[in-house]
Amino acid sequence: MAKGYWVVNLEVTDLEVDKQYQAFVRAFLAANAGRFIVRGGQQSVVEGTVGPRVVVVEFPSYEHALRAYHSEEYQQGMQTRLGASSANFAIVEGFDG
Repeated sequence: MAKGYWVVNLEVTDLEVDKQYQAFVRAFLAANAGRFIVRGGQQSVVEGTVGPRVVVVEFPSYEHALRAYHSEEYQQGMQTRLGASSANFAIVEGFDG
């Protein structure tokens, strides 16, 4: 079964509020079988445009990634992120072949 991923490209606009979201999302992911694969870090944009921060979170399956995102808990918790950043957020099925 292919894994599922949250692929997020964002710009944090309020570091203090973002710290609150980070505390929430770490605990949320731990409880929902998600783990960071990429979380910021050094990057070189070699084509197109990319915001200053790229995040990739891995889940056991695409369905699991969708369920986690659409959960009531995440929908409430992400309100903090929405107030602290702007993002492009995709849920993607991994390649299993």
